Amino acid sequence: MVSVDQARRSGFGVEILAAILIILVAVRDPLAGLVSGARLQTWTTVFVSVLVQAVPFLVFGVVLSAVIAVFVPRTFWARVLPSHPALAVPAAGLAGVILPGCECGSVPIAGSLIRRGVTPAAALAFLLAAPAINPIVLAATAVAFPGQPEMVAARAAAGLVVAVLMGWLWLRIGRPEWIRLPRTHDDGEPRWRAFWSSCRHDIVHAGGFLVVGAAAAATINVLVPDAWLQRLAGHPVLGVLALAVLAVLLSICSEADAFVAASLSPFSLTARLVFLVVGPTVDLKLIAMQAGVFGRRFMVRFAPVTFVAAVVVGVGFGAVLR
Repeated sequence: MVSVDQARRSGFGVEILAAILIILVAVRDPLAGLVSGARLQTWTTVFVSVLVQAVPFLVFGVVLSAVIAVFVPRTFWARVLPSHPALAVPAAGLAGVILPGCECGSVPIAGSLIRRGVTPAAALAFLLAAPAINPIVLAATAVAFPGQPEMVAARAAAGLVVAVLMGWLWLRIGRPEWIRLPRTHDDGEPRWRAFWSSCRHDIVHAGGFLVVGAAAAATINVLVPDAWLQRLAGHPVLGVLALAVLAVLLSICSEADAFVAASLSPFSLTARLVFLVVGPTVDLKLIAMQAGVFGRRFMVRFAPVTFVAAVVVGVGFGAVLR
């Protein structure tokens, strides 16, 4: 039986799809002229290549993330972390290695850790580290940057450093009243049903952002003149800031962002490393999820500082890539 809310959501989705189709039909002639011929072929090639390389890692990561979220007891984290908060922060950051999922899953897990007595600083370190240093993300980065193991190492080290620094900073200046967790309840849903529900939700949610990111990368390659890209990419500061902001706006899943970064070849390795460090720690979807899970007072303090820390640390590690 489909509930009223489900029916309304389905109807709303159909209305959005219909509106998009009407808009596409209305502007089909200008669009066809804009991306016709060689441009359309280039756009399609870049778009498809990014998706083909990224989707297997996205699907594998979503499945493993759902397994851990559903079948690993949440009390496990509180038992294995050190009792001293300052030591719990790096331990929680390293624990992110065993969560092969994206940032979409780390936010609610961090909230559940805080509810079960884990110090918020450690939970936040886990939140930032899990989507940045897990094996799926690092394997995808190695595939996207073949023959460049230093890129994989720099991404892992920079992501962990950002997570630990932000955890220690919260431990020093954070206030309990800045975090307001929503009330939850256990509805007793069977584990396998919860597993498939988590998979469906994450693959649709993260996959949508991946498609947008791939389309944006292809559009940049086609519509932005090479002279503009070369001029922007050739400026050390502007190139880094441009890709840092782009990472926030595109909101690509961390299991797929390396392929988008690899396609932005005019930019330096440092700028692309900053793109990979910023994306898993602060982007539009993370900002929205953090506001929903931890409250707006938390988000307006945590997100901007995380952005600055990710850019600075990414530039620092990028300096040793060449």
